[in-house]
Amino acid sequence: MPDLLLELRSEEIPARMQRKAAGDLRKMLTDGLVEAGLTYEAAREYWTPRRLTLDIRGLTARSKDISEEIKGPSTLAPEQAVQGFLRKAGLSSIAEAHVHSDPKKGDFYVAHISRPGKAAEEIIAELVPGIIRNFPWPKSMRWGPASAKPGSLRWVRPLQSILCTFGPETEEPVVVDFEIDGIRSGNTTYGHRFHAPDAITVRRFDDYVSKLEAAKVVLDADRRKEIILADARNLAFANGLDLVEDDGLLEEVSGLVEWPVVLMGEFEEAFLAIPAEVIRLTIRANQKCFVTRPQGVDDALSNRFILTANIEARDGGKEIAHGNGKVVRARLSDALYFWTTDQGDLPDLAELEASAEKFGLDLKKPLDQRMARLDHLGVTFHAKLGTQGERVERIKRLAEELAPIVAQSISPLEGEMAGRPEGVAAREAPASSDRDGASHPVVPTPSVAFGDISPSRGEIIALAGRAAVLAKADLTTEVVGEFPELQGAMGRKYALLQGEHVLVAAAAEEHYKPQGPSDRVPSDPVSITVALADKLDTLVGFWAIDEKPTGSKDPYALRRAALGVVRILIENAVSSSLRHQLANALFGFMFNQGARFSAVWRAEDGGEFTTGVGSSRDLLDKRFVGLSSEVAGSSQDRPAAQLIPDLIAFFHDRLKVYLRDQGARHDLIDAVITPQSDDLLQIVRRVEALGSFLDTEDGKNLLAGTKRAANILAAEEKKKTAVAETVESALLREDAEKSLFAAVNQAEKQAGEAIQNDDFSGALLALSVLREPVDSFFEHVLVNDEDQAVRANRLALLARIRAATGQVADFSRIAG
Repeated sequence: MPDLLLELRSEEIPARMQRKAAGDLRKMLTDGLVEAGLTYEAAREYWTPRRLTLDIRGLTARSKDISEEIKGPSTLAPEQAVQGFLRKAGLSSIAEAHVHSDPKKGDFYVAHISRPGKAAEEIIAELVPGIIRNFPWPKSMRWGPASAKPGSLRWVRPLQSILCTFGPETEEPVVVDFEIDGIRSGNTTYGHRFHAPDAITVRRFDDYVSKLEAAKVVLDADRRKEIILADARNLAFANGLDLVEDDGLLEEVSGLVEWPVVLMGEFEEAFLAIPAEVIRLTIRANQKCFVTRPQGVDDALSNRFILTANIEARDGGKEIAHGNGKVVRARLSDALYFWTTDQGDLPDLAELEASAEKFGLDLKKPLDQRMARLDHLGVTFHAKLGTQGERVERIKRLAEELAPIVAQSISPLEGEMAGRPEGVAAREAPASSDRDGASHPVVPTPSVAFGDISPSRGEIIALAGRAAVLAKADLTTEVVGEFPELQGAMGRKYALLQGEHVLVAAAAEEHYKPQGPSDRVPSDPVSITVALADKLDTLVGFWAIDEKPTGSKDPYALRRAALGVVRILIENAVSSSLRHQLANALFGFMFNQGARFSAVWRAEDGGEFTTGVGSSRDLLDKRFVGLSSEVAGSSQDRPAAQLIPDLIAFFHDRLKVYLRDQGARHDLIDAVITPQSDDLLQIVRRVEALGSFLDTEDGKNLLAGTKRAANILAAEEKKKTAVAETVESALLREDAEKSLFAAVNQAEKQAGEAIQNDDFSGALLALSVLREPVDSFFEHVLVNDEDQAVRANRLALLARIRAATGQVADFSRIAG
């Protein structure tokens, strides 16, 4: 069967657009071919900086002939219906239609339509120009004299030639002829811009690839990546170095060259005084080069770097490497200036004293000066949420509220971590165990210590407050101003340089984590505390101004922030009432932004009044309606009565996603979560325990009995059948119901006590004794007794079963 080769050659396409553009070309053309009635066996796209190529194998040579009948209206139908039929069928007059008869419906019109198939070349020639004109480039341009005309061709960079051949392997392929804006398709292409600028005639894909290779063009982007990576590793190894690999940079560099030539450059060793992160980012961002390090050394760089040229120079690349070295030196000189400037005093210290006093800053320390400047300059966080200084004040207040809770959950191991400067040891999470010994661990609970540092709870609170104050200080440093990607990392370095506690320095970097589902979570108590405070403040703030995620839009990354809170709490086994922490965060806004937010309360007469708030507890009062916001000179009542419940529901959604990714059953999650569930760790523990319990025979049988009880009860409640408020022992006639009543009393009490101790496995173990009494009850007792009092009493007993098991989960929502 014939094959199709299509190449669109242009000036250099930006590297970040190439992969997607090639995929778009494949999809648009193959979709169009299939829609036109053709089929194909395989299709693969290729790309280089100067071309998009598509290789389609086994394409049918012609679309099938089509014959169809279009049924029309009755021969007695009005003219309007007849004209509509003609337009639909593509007929010029009713004389072209046929008349069919039906015994029931009478005579009616039918159009017999025959469409002959089309040659694949003709279909391709119609499709490709339209694809080129409507190609979804993020940015495109017009060029040349034709650009002055309306509707002229747009492409990402000037389009220079189109190659399009079609035919089977056994015959000479033909050129699919078409033209777009003066560019006519053909069977010629061009090789490397400098090494092989002459035209190359090709027939089909195989000789196209081989001729391009001979003309110094490697068509396959993945092969270019392999060449660059292998040559870079070998060159570094030959010089006694290791390559610092960077997948993102490798992808970008492979899109900058058609014929990769790997070279090594160098810079002065004096620049190695700059932090490795800054050197790497400077060389990566400005010169698209890889850095190297001495073999066997992970925390230091060498003064050699790897660059990828697009040409085989006569001098072996010496001038290219030298030229890149000159640019790198200039960039590193700037970086060295930023680095040293950040460690010096600011010129306006006298103006920063008020901010320093507000935050308890020491203006003798460089990072403290930068925090004072951040507050003094009034740098805006968000127009409706105040300044960065106000935000830091809120985060500090919230961190000091959270620190005791985190400190209670995270207990550093004494003596176990000696010799580990910044290590994390994981102990096994409490696992729910079956009676048969099977266990179901969910998330490991980390235990943290930094060397021999094991701060007390009081120290953790103090350190958390200090860390919260310095967490955003590096935003005004010169290095972060030049390289925003280093925020946090530079804060950590500057904090250590000025002698801050190692946990305070770590929090400056780690409070931004996790920044994605694969990123690790902070694991020491100070970093955990500041990370939670930062994310909760962000979420509450944007909820308060009604800037929530909608559909696929989440400009403030609030879903990521919520998932970060979920992961931090669960993976560090921090148990806390989310409802109270959200109230604390909301109170922080009202405390330091009283002019912007005030509380709205419901009065006894049903009206509303506005006032301040004495504490975060007030925001959990049922009379709290919402927030009144004074923003930009206009008053607007925010519908925040449901702010905290709405946020908790948002956290529940993120938790469900997280647990499902961990392999938890969706029905168990739904059975455990209620609108009142605000301790995420408890939810996880309940799901663990429930999953383990339902794997046992007792669990499966109790589930069946409990669901039967719940279904009977729900059906009777729907019919408004009377259900007694309590179970009267005097109305219990059968032994089975008496035994069940006694078992429920015992199980309910023991399960409640276990739940108070967060022992959900123990609670389910206590409930498991209901299995036999429940089975016996349904076997020997008729619930719908003729005596209404007895029936109501037995329904009340079923309600007790539902209530007892409902302490752990809603069994009616569990499948099975």
